[in-house]
Amino acid sequence: MDRQKQRMTLTAAAMLVPLMAACGNEKADGGSGSVGAGKPVTGVRWSVDSVTADGRTHKAPAGAHVTIDKGRAEGSFGCNKFGAQATVDGDRIRLSKTMSTEMACENKPMEFEETLARTLSDREFQARVDGDRLTLTTGQGDTVRLTKAEDAPLSGTKWTVTSPETDGRAHLTFDEKKGTVSGSLGCNKVNAAATVRDGDITLGRPSTTRMMCEDSLMSDEKTLLRLFDGKLKYGVDHQTLTLTSENGTSVRAVAE
Repeated sequence: MDRQKQRMTLTAAAMLVPLMAACGNEKADGGSGSVGAGKPVTGVRWSVDSVTADGRTHKAPAGAHVTIDKGRAEGSFGCNKFGAQATVDGDRIRLSKTMSTEMACENKPMEFEETLARTLSDREFQARVDGDRLTLTTGQGDTVRLTKAEDAPLSGTKWTVTSPETDGRAHLTFDEKKGTVSGSLGCNKVNAAATVRDGDITLGRPSTTRMMCEDSLMSDEKTLLRLFDGKLKYGVDHQTLTLTSENGTSVRAVAE
């Protein structure tokens, strides 16, 4: 039976399952470390560029990434999420007890996922950092090439709200040149003035459409509306935007 068809379709919150049994003795160092002087590998989100295994190079799809920090490696093979224990010792990185979701994903190269999963699961790598690029090489010569991921820009990015949960219907886009923010609150469209300065966003009074939707959406809209007509603290961490108002309302969104 085709291996891809055997995959269970799970939700985005799918439980992680073991990819391979752990092998070897683990060396507890908390995962902190760097590769060479002044070249940190931990605490950085690395986008996967490609994986070379068995003499073949596979280009990574958008979204494949890994972050190593505090004794853990976490990321995505492109579709499925994974996690593992991570030990960094000089220029050596050891991953063990790798776990992964098992979603069947459309429009994603599953051959790449399977190759990257095999390469990263319960292996030791020699790591080399060159500028914003990281290369992980196994003892068998398989290679994963990665690039330091940049934060998504606040302006011009479509930010889909994830908290409160609106089933992906709520989104905001800031335009610093025009001094505006526009988008959807989940049911109604919204527009407002927006001034960005020194880590703050000052939003004006919102202009919205007046549609009525199901109660859950209207409740989330009320939460989002509390962001407007005031000053917000904002922060961008890779692909995640956090907005916090002076009244304590906090909203999270991800870049599309």
